[in-house]
Formats: sequence, C-alpha cells, structure tokens
Amino acid sequence: MSTHPSQEALETNFRLLCDDLDTFLENTFGHRYTRHPNRLARGKAASVAYDGLFSTGTQFTLGYGSNYGRGYIVDIEIRTLDKIPATERQEIEEEAINQLKTFIPSRFPDRKISVVKDGNVYKLIGDFSLGSV
Repeated sequence: MSTHPSQEALETNFRLLCDDLDTFLENTFGHRYTRHPNRLARGKAASVAYDGLFSTGTQFTLGYGSNYGRGYIVDIEIRTLDKIPATERQEIEEEAINQLKTFIPSRFPDRKISVVKDGNVYKLIGDFSLGSV
C-alpha cells in the first residue's frame, strides 16, 4: 500500500522539524549529561534522531479523550542513564517547546499549526489536510 505524496511531504516536514529541534537541544543542553552508552556520538548516525543525547519525534494521535482532538504528539527523549532532576527536565522541555514554536512557520509556511499542552504531553494541532485528491 502506497502513501499519498502529500502525506509523505507532510511526514517529511515533521521529521525535519524534529531534526531542527534535536539540533537545538544538542547545541543548548548536549553538554549537561552523559550520553547513553548504547547511543552513537552526535553526528555519527544517519539521522540526528539516532545519535547524541536527544531524540525527538512526532506521533499521530486521533485524540480520543483529548481537549484538542487529533494531532501529532511531540516526543522529546533524553538518552542518558544520569538522573535528571525534575526542574531541569522541565527547563529543557519548556525551552524545546518555545524553540519548536519558532521553527513551525519555516517548515509549514502555508499551514496554521500550533503547539498545545494536552494533558501531560505537547501536541501539534492545526491544518494537516492533504489538499485535493
């Protein structure tokens, strides 16, 4: 089964958005903790999602039980065995989300997409239409 070309383009832009976020997090916080021993050093994997201290991504959700409905959950993982105090984790998360908001217009210039806190996760919501079929 093939994917609609517009869906592929949308998914590619989400991956690029997360790559932008991953690069920001590595540049800003990458020195704070020891990278997990099973992770490659930054810049050594084919994708920034698979190396360094951070791994970012999105996952589509239909949003059942959500105040905002369907969207893409933003996943920010810190790949370390170090204990991270809750205040530091919150600082990283807040900085990440603030930065993510600045990246959205460049990756999705013709769409209205925003970031909301939905329960205990952050979610991208807005125009995910694929256009005319």
